[in-house]
Amino acid sequence: MNTARTLLATAVLAFAVAAPAHAQDRDAALATLRADLVQLESDAELGSLAAYERLQARHAIDTASQARSSNFEGARYVAERRVQIAQVAARTEALQREADRLDRERSELIVEASRRDAAAARAEAERLRIQAQIQAEEAARLRAQTMTDAETMADVERALEGVADAQAEKLREAR
Repeated sequence: MNTARTLLATAVLAFAVAAPAHAQDRDAALATLRADLVQLESDAELGSLAAYERLQARHAIDTASQARSSNFEGARYVAERRVQIAQVAARTEALQREADRLDRERSELIVEASRRDAAAARAEAERLRIQAQIQAEEAARLRAQTMTDAETMADVERALEGVADAQAEKLREAR
C-alpha cells in the first residue's frame, strides 16, 4: 500500500510540476501571438491596414487564452492563422495601394508625355507653316522677277528689233 501511496504521490507531484510548465508554454505561445499582432499594429506602413483581419486575430487570441486545455491547441492554431492572415492582408493592402499609386503616377506621366508630344507637334506644324510661307513668298518673288526679266527681255527684243529695223532702213536707203 505504501508503494501505491508513493506512486500516487509521485503522479500528483508530476502533474503539479507539469501543469505550470504547460501553462507557461500556453502563456508564451499567446504572448508571441500578441507580440506579432502588436508589431503589425505599430508598423508605420501597415498599422492602419487590414483592420477587420486584425480584429479577428485579436478575438482569436482572446478565445485561445480562455480555451480549456483540451481545446487550447486548436484555438492556438486558429489564432496563429488569424495573425498570419492579418499580416498578409495588411501587406497585400499596402501593395495594392502602392500599385494604385504607381498606376496614377504612370497615368500622369502618360498625360504629361502626351502634352509634350502635342506641344512638339504644334511647334513642328508652326515651323512647317512658316517654312511654307517663306517658300510661297520666295516663289512669288521669283515669279515677279521672272516677269520683270521677261519684260526686260521684251524691251531688249523691241529695242533690238527697233535697231534692226533702223539698220534695215538705213541699208535700204543706202542701196
